[in-house]
Amino acid sequence: MKSIKDIENLSGKRVLVRVDFNLPMKDGKILDDFRIKKALGTITYLQKKGAIVILLTHMENKSEVDGNLKPIATRLKKYIPEAVFVETPIFSDETENILAGLKKGNIVLLQNLRREKGEKDNAPSFARALSRYGDLFVNEAFSVSHRTHASIVGITKHIEGYAGLNFLDEIKMLSKAFEPTHPFLFILGGAKFETKIPLIKKFLKHADNTVIAGAIANDFFRAKGYEVGVSLVESTNFNINTLLKNQNLILPVDVEVIKGNKHRFTKPSDVAKDENIVDAGPKTIELLKDLISKSKFILWNGPLGKYENGNSLATEQLLKLIAKSSAESIIGGGDTVALISKLKIEDSFGFVSTGGGSTLEFLDKGTLAGIKALNKA
Repeated sequence: MKSIKDIENLSGKRVLVRVDFNLPMKDGKILDDFRIKKALGTITYLQKKGAIVILLTHMENKSEVDGNLKPIATRLKKYIPEAVFVETPIFSDETENILAGLKKGNIVLLQNLRREKGEKDNAPSFARALSRYGDLFVNEAFSVSHRTHASIVGITKHIEGYAGLNFLDEIKMLSKAFEPTHPFLFILGGAKFETKIPLIKKFLKHADNTVIAGAIANDFFRAKGYEVGVSLVESTNFNINTLLKNQNLILPVDVEVIKGNKHRFTKPSDVAKDENIVDAGPKTIELLKDLISKSKFILWNGPLGKYENGNSLATEQLLKLIAKSSAESIIGGGDTVALISKLKIEDSFGFVSTGGGSTLEFLDKGTLAGIKALNKA
C-alpha cells in the first residue's frame, strides 16, 4: 500500500478521504467522537499540503436524525472550525457547484453515503460517479474496511488510492499480535460468537493465556453442562467441547446475574433457570489482575459484560488494570473504546483500535477488503 506521505504534490489536488464518522448516538447526541479524533492527523496533513479535502462517511439511518450528518458535522467543527458540511444530496447540482468553487486547503464533508443505494451494493456506476469528484482517494476508515462497499473498494478502480496515517497505524500495531512478546495474554469478550470462533481457535495456539468473557463465555458454560438461565447464547453448535480441553483457555470464575431488580455474584455453575448473566464478577477480576502482572503483551477485544445495558463495571476495572500495567497493550472493540474515552485513559495503552468487526477480521485473516483494494489501486 502507498501512504499519503508518498504523494509528491498535493497542492490543489482534490482528495476524497473515506473516514468512519458513524459515531454512537443517543437522543440525537454524540456519545463518543474517538473516530473523528483518530482521523484528524490525516485530514490536517492533507490540508497543510494544500489539498482540497472532501470527506466521505456513512452513518446508520438512526430514526432520531434520519441519517443526516448534521450532528457529525457540528462535532467535526469543534476540531476543524473551517470544515464545511454540504447537506445537499451527494449527486446534485448544488453539491457539484459547491465542490467546483473549492480552493486549496478547503475541507468539506459530504452527506451520508448510506442515503445512496449504490454504496452498500458496491455498484460500479456509483463508485465511478463518486470518483469523479476527486483526483486521489485516501482510505482512513479502517473500522469499515472489512466491507466491500463502493467507497471502500469500488472507488479504487477509478482513481489512485492511498492509505491514511491512522489506517497504517492500525495495520502496524495489530500486526504485532502475529509475532507477540511472551507471555502473551489474549482477552476476548462481547457477543457474536460466529465472528469470534476463528480468533479463539487461532489464539488458543499462539497466546499463553486466552480469556473468554462476555456473552460468548455463556456458550462455553453451556457446553460444560452449566445452567445459563435466560442469558444470551448462540443457537448454532460450534463444537466447543474440543476447545474446552485446551489448557490455555480461561473462563470467568464468577459472574454477575440478574433477576428482575435483584442481582448477585455467583459461580458459573450456580446460575438459576430464571437468571441472566450480565457481567464478570470480582473474583474473575482478581484472576485477570494476576495474569496481567505476568504478561508482556496484552490484546483485548470486546467488553466483559452487557455494556449496552449499563453493565460495565468489570470492563472498567479491567481497563484500569491494563492501563497501569507495564505490558504492551492493544485494545479494540467499539464498546470498550467508548469506555476508554469516558475514563480518559487512552494514552495509557500501547494502541487503541478504531475497529470492531474489522479488527477481528484483520487479526484472523491478516488483511481486509479495503487493504486488498488499496494494494490493487
